[in-house]
Amino acid sequence: MTVSTESDLSKYLNSIELLVIGRPLSEVGRVRAVSLAGGVAKASIDLGFPCESAHASIREQLVEAVSGETAAARVEIDLQTKIIRHAVQGTVKPIKAVKNIIAVASGKGGVGKSTVSANIALALSREGAQVGILDADIYGPSQPHMMGIVGEQPVSEDGKTLLPLRAHGLQLMSIGALVDPDQPMVWRGPMVTSALSQLTHQTQWEGLDYLVVDMPPGTGDIQLTLAQQVPVSGAVIVTTPQDIATIDARKGLAMFRKVSIAVLGVVENMSTHVCSNCGHEEAIFGEGGAKRMSRDFDVRILGQLPLSAQVREQTDSGLPTLIAEPDSAEARAFREAAWKIGAAQAAERPDHTSKFGTIVVEGNA
Repeated sequence: MTVSTESDLSKYLNSIELLVIGRPLSEVGRVRAVSLAGGVAKASIDLGFPCESAHASIREQLVEAVSGETAAARVEIDLQTKIIRHAVQGTVKPIKAVKNIIAVASGKGGVGKSTVSANIALALSREGAQVGILDADIYGPSQPHMMGIVGEQPVSEDGKTLLPLRAHGLQLMSIGALVDPDQPMVWRGPMVTSALSQLTHQTQWEGLDYLVVDMPPGTGDIQLTLAQQVPVSGAVIVTTPQDIATIDARKGLAMFRKVSIAVLGVVENMSTHVCSNCGHEEAIFGEGGAKRMSRDFDVRILGQLPLSAQVREQTDSGLPTLIAEPDSAEARAFREAAWKIGAAQAAERPDHTSKFGTIVVEGNA
């Protein structure tokens, strides 16, 4: 298109597909202001997802695109991050201090969901968001160990609510921080669901853009409680490539859709393994699982993460990859997945309930 007016410039910018996430700017951001005068094209843009380490490449892409479509001698692009609250399921009320709750789930255990949750939460935080992580696996909590805070316990200032623990810049809450690590959680369903509800609603979360919920495997009591009582703005499904994992992951995806929770997409963990000695790359768990889910359910693949001994070792040590080796190829893969998860959330329906005041009907005296 020929860009000769400010209106043209705004429309053109909105149409550009951002290479780092594969989505048009109009889906994930807002062109706040433009000007086209004196041989200079300027634009101020709000991005609805955190990606500070990608701002330079996004700016470069936009500058190059606008330069090729206008007569401007100079193009100036200002990028800011503005994360908003998005709609949740049904009539569940949002948590005031949390803009978006993202459930990270899988249909079965052993696919590395907790490791993915931890590193995605850290990546979102490192990219400019305020992030918390809720360990919803009541029977097998692992986040305190992964975050290196085993033995730390939350405190209560009022006897009713708990202050979240802090680790690597994240706010964190887990049943694992409230009980002895060696104590088995021999609880029936009602106790488990009550615990999840209390951990969610009775924690004093502070100004979070995202609360990442590390879900237990399966589609049982905890998942049902999440759907009925926790205001979830989006779900991410984690699977590995082989059929035995995707069979259960498909059930988890279908469950979220059945309870009207937006499925942001699929993350394929352990996608390939690169030999640390010779560099040979091999898909030891097979190929195509996430692609088939993407095709059958019309959802995006948000990331394909490597199988790496380093990731396992770092997470076991309490220093996840984003902290231990932030410049590694593995950390880069987590950051790119976090960009796409944040962008997928930004593309969902915003929450407009805060724009409406409380209506009070008073009878005649």
